[in-house]
Amino acid sequence: MQKIQMVDLNNQYLTIKDEIDAAIQDVLDKGYYINGAPVQRFSSNLAEYLHMKSVIPCANGTDALQIALMALDLKPGDEVITSPFTFVATAEVIALLKLKPVFVDIKVDTFNIDEDKIEAAITPRTKCIIPVHLFGQVANMEKIMQIANTHNLYVVEDNAQAIGADFTFSNGEVKKAGSIGHIGCTSFYPSKNLGCYGDGGALMSNNTDLADKIKVICNHGSKVKYFHEEIGVNSRLDSIQAGILGVKLKNLDSYIAARQKAASYYDEHLKNVSGIKIPGRALNSTHVFHQYTLRVGENRDELQKTLAEVGIPSMIYYPVPLHLQDAYKGDGYKAGDFPESEKAAKEVLSLPMHTELTEEMLQMICSKVKESMMMLV
Repeated sequence: MQKIQMVDLNNQYLTIKDEIDAAIQDVLDKGYYINGAPVQRFSSNLAEYLHMKSVIPCANGTDALQIALMALDLKPGDEVITSPFTFVATAEVIALLKLKPVFVDIKVDTFNIDEDKIEAAITPRTKCIIPVHLFGQVANMEKIMQIANTHNLYVVEDNAQAIGADFTFSNGEVKKAGSIGHIGCTSFYPSKNLGCYGDGGALMSNNTDLADKIKVICNHGSKVKYFHEEIGVNSRLDSIQAGILGVKLKNLDSYIAARQKAASYYDEHLKNVSGIKIPGRALNSTHVFHQYTLRVGENRDELQKTLAEVGIPSMIYYPVPLHLQDAYKGDGYKAGDFPESEKAAKEVLSLPMHTELTEEMLQMICSKVKESMMMLV
């Protein structure tokens, strides 16, 4: 059996090697490294996949979030509601633009923002909500959009971890993650479900005016070279990465199916193990399993250590909630403010999750988790 990896990009590459190599060679042969045909083609194909009017590629997922907020013309001191249990980029871009991150605690089962606690956090300065679709399933976008409409707020979806997931509204309508809010943002970091071999990201919107503004901001605030209408940035997806993503986009649904199959195996073999809790499922969302994240309680660190001793990797996403990070102490938050986020940070452990997991690997992982928990509980 091959070594078990947290993410196995090399073996995934080998399954599509000929197409990837051809896509890269095509860029090298034609020399269109910046904004070449692969970028335009990938943008169009991703828009079709997501049923969106516009997809605007950019340099990375963090840029996507920052550019989205820039496009909304928010003013210093305006408040943006988001989750404290996520990667720092979500709050980082808020602070960089001199806006104020306002945190709302998470739901116990999905780790997503608790939509029932959002309205209590709204003030006259609130201008935007950034729900994070954490670990691969969509936050309750129906309720979030209702709240946003009631209070005249923007919604920017942080969809770095859930591309391809479906959200079903109460009327039966189905939309892709990232396509529901005013702007969607995603990352193509290599380990993502749809990842390139470097940095990359994209924004998406069905609002033509917002999409046009995003395109201008991404290009130094310029529609015509050397003429600048806006304060912008330089954020582009290069043609080589776009070519790679074009190949992988065709395989995204099969990649999701492989992750879901692995998750089902984990569920079946770990659901009755004392001391751990398998991932909960949102009622209205499919789960694309960017991560497969257990709750382990007080034995989390010991379980991670014992797994590592037998060659099984695992990861803790995220060990310190954002409101307790040194960078955000000035916002006035303290321990105890968001108990579910703080509890999750002490309990979560993500097992290997990628498209190349074999049943033999999954059997070994589950067996070692069971053995370890029997010794710890």
